[in-house]
Amino acid sequence: MMSLLGRTDVDAGEVFVNFNQNITSLAVATSGGYSLYSLGSVDSTLDKIYHTKSDELLLIERLFESSLVAIVSQSAPRKLKVCHFKKQSEICNYSYANSILAVKLNRERLIVCLEESLYIHNIQDMKVVHTIRDTPCNPQGLCALSSSSEHCYLAYPGSVTAGEVQIFDAINLHAKTMIPAHDTPLAALAFSPSGTEIATASERGTVIRVFSSQDGSRLFELRRGLKRCVSIVSLSFSTCAEYLVSSSNTETVHIFRLDRSATETAEGHGGKQSSDDWMGFLSKTVTSYLPTQVTDVFSQGRAFASVTLSEAGVRRMCAITTIQKQLRLLIASQDGYLYVYSIPAVEGAECQLIKRHDLRMEDHYAMDIKVDSPQTLGLNSGVSIGGAAGIPPGGAGSAGGSSDGKSTAAATASSGGGDKPGGSYASAVKGDEPAGGASNSA
Repeated sequence: MMSLLGRTDVDAGEVFVNFNQNITSLAVATSGGYSLYSLGSVDSTLDKIYHTKSDELLLIERLFESSLVAIVSQSAPRKLKVCHFKKQSEICNYSYANSILAVKLNRERLIVCLEESLYIHNIQDMKVVHTIRDTPCNPQGLCALSSSSEHCYLAYPGSVTAGEVQIFDAINLHAKTMIPAHDTPLAALAFSPSGTEIATASERGTVIRVFSSQDGSRLFELRRGLKRCVSIVSLSFSTCAEYLVSSSNTETVHIFRLDRSATETAEGHGGKQSSDDWMGFLSKTVTSYLPTQVTDVFSQGRAFASVTLSEAGVRRMCAITTIQKQLRLLIASQDGYLYVYSIPAVEGAECQLIKRHDLRMEDHYAMDIKVDSPQTLGLNSGVSIGGAAGIPPGGAGSAGGSSDGKSTAAATASSGGGDKPGGSYASAVKGDEPAGGASNSA
């Protein structure tokens, strides 16, 4: 998922929001701290899993339904903290040479994106396994990590002048393919749940494309609009991978249906029109006499459904997931609201609002987390990466990266508290605790 956190154009005091990888929880950060919410009953209530007071945050990412969260604060934008929120414990922290612009997680890897480099950590022990240096200047921290462990791909811009997408195999640690997706620079990237497809949008914002992440072939081309160029803010596949949702700096959210059956049928017939498909035959005949730019417009898919909100210019995160066997569109906005919409069965219809939650209000569904005392789990605590000056007290080593992308020094672990070093961390990553249950052991 794309994160709205850490952007320089976000006004102070707004609510920062971010969905986890499989859209089961929502992280909300304000100036006074951050909260984690369960989305299992969002049609009626927004259940708070956890809340804590903290410094104002730039980034927060939760690993699926596990106890592990990665945070970056405004007061220390070069430092990544990995925490076990149920134990109220800091597991480890890493410092980097420059400000952290994005953090992405799955069950195998943790990615830290700086303006001109990417660090790939093994999430089981947080060691740096690879560094991608000298990437094209990426001031927005645009990148995407597949949530799939089988197709664990990392995507990032390959150019500052064109919309090239670099696909990197984050497990085998080698470049997989380069996709020339757009003529203008990239604005948004999102992997499908399986990691086999990637959606892209450029700074122009009128066309969204979907490609195979394995061979770079174009699968879908979707037109958001014709009248104006926009800034795409959020791009996300549904958890069932049948829909794609986008939001921008306008008041409209677009939902596209990805009809793979039509593509498979065309491939099965060798791309030929059937004899009774006279409309398709007519369209093909007419467009064959038109310029390429015009025929492209005819072949592009239109929005299946849409939502028109009251105000433009508000940054919004969007996601589509199944909640209690019903498909739902979730829109979390930085003005402090979470909207829940039903998705119509008929193409062209408006989505219907089911519920609006005020993220600024304290609710009565918070689950208290009680521990005897805060403790440090101590896995790779206080590590400086990439030449950052000053290892925090208790720092036990460094984990830099060489120019060929390999780690030059392994981070050493220092244990804290009474836990076996790394034991609670492994349980936090595995996520084998009930979401929101209070426990002193992971």
